[in-house]
Amino acid sequence: MLRLNLALIAIVLVSALGAVASQHKARKLFTEMEREQERMRSLEVEWGQLQLEQSTWATHSRVEKVARERLHMKPPAAGQVLAVEAVK
Repeated sequence: MLRLNLALIAIVLVSALGAVASQHKARKLFTEMEREQERMRSLEVEWGQLQLEQSTWATHSRVEKVARERLHMKPPAAGQVLAVEAVK
């Protein structure tokens, strides 16, 4: 009878420790998941900001301004323009 009681106590202790370890691991994983979701939200915000910045840098007026100021480009004179028709 004593052996049976000791065996049952050992089983209960092992089960309790297993439950505690399992809950600890679950909480740890949940915390990690929350952290990664926050990082994901932050990266989504940054992606949106980068897309907005890209669209701002690529506007026609900005490209034309850079072409005129930095590259010293100017539109051709009327006599320098030649229209070419595509042949089908």
